[in-house]
Formats: sequence, structure tokens, C-alpha cells
Amino acid sequence: MANVIRVRAPGGADQLESATIELPPPQPDEARIRQTAVGVNFVDIYQRMGLYPMSPAAIPGIEAVGRVTDVGANVTSVRVGDRITYAGAPVGAYASERNIPAWRAVTLPQSIADEAAASVFVKGMTAYMLLRHVYPVGPGAKVLIHSAAGGLGQLMTRWARHLGATVIATVGSDGKAATAREAGAHHVIVGRDADFARAVAT
Repeated sequence: MANVIRVRAPGGADQLESATIELPPPQPDEARIRQTAVGVNFVDIYQRMGLYPMSPAAIPGIEAVGRVTDVGANVTSVRVGDRITYAGAPVGAYASERNIPAWRAVTLPQSIADEAAASVFVKGMTAYMLLRHVYPVGPGAKVLIHSAAGGLGQLMTRWARHLGATVIATVGSDGKAATAREAGAHHVIVGRDADFARAVAT
């Protein structure tokens, strides 16, 4: 049996409920995970509100950390006992245990805490894609990072500065400006209605 948080009907947080479900055995190419930490992301709100469709089980969540407790046929990428993290579809991470496609599981080194991995894996993949693949950032680059006080924004700000870029951050308030500066932003533009192009040019 697994304890889960599911959505009764699309809407506010009052539509979340705790429930107990019985998990089927892992199917071929699946792994069962006993989860130790679950990531909470803004996309979970879209799932709860019904803007992003979920499975009929209506269990939100896209990332977590845990231990492999069973594997289905054909699974060779992970073994029982492995400590792993994962992210992405199918949703359903708000659970004490679940089955996932085994290819999504990424083994974790002991140096990374469960809570850290569960809270940053999706954001880390996004930051890596943007800073290393969409545009390879390096010394001398100038980078504009929107919503720099948020989780992804802070991660990108720190990483871009580490790579040698000049980081220009945008935030919605003076309080968030302090957060962006603490994350390493060289310049901060405050205000949702700011003229970003003009501010960057000057």
C-alpha cells in the first residue's frame, strides 16, 4: 500500500486529499521506488488546477528521490537498493511509493542529500539546458535572467556567474532584488513593468 496526495477535482489547495492505494507490481521496464523526498514545483499548481492534464489517479508531482525496491522484467539500468532521483512524466510523485519507467531513474552519489536532489533536479536540468545548450555561457557573456529571485532564477544566476558571465537580473520587488544580489547578480532591474531592453542597453 502507498500513501498518496491526490486531487479530488480541479481547483485550489482544498481539493488535495490524503489517500491510500494499492500499487500493482512493476510492469516490464518499470522500477518501484520507495520515496524519501518529493520535489514541489510551480507546475504542480497547474496540475492541481486542471490546466495540465494528469493521469486518472490525479496524483500530482514530477520529481522525487528514493530507493528502488523492485524492478520489472527487462530492467538492467537500476537494481534493488539503488538510491535514485527522477523527473518528468508520468506525473504522480506525491506518493510514498510508486512505479516509474526505469529509464527515468538517475543514481545519486552519497554526497547529495535526498532533500537537495528532490528540490533541484528539474531546475538543474532546465538551467543546464539553457546555459550550456541553448546558448553556451562563458567568460564575457552578458546574461539577462528573469524572475531571478525564484528557485530556477537563483540557480541560473549562481551558475552563470560561476561560468564568468555578467548577470543582469529582473525581479518584482526590492525584497527580491536583495535575494538576486545574494545569488550573485551584478545588476538588478526592479519592477514588472520595467523597460528591460532599455535598462540592459544602459
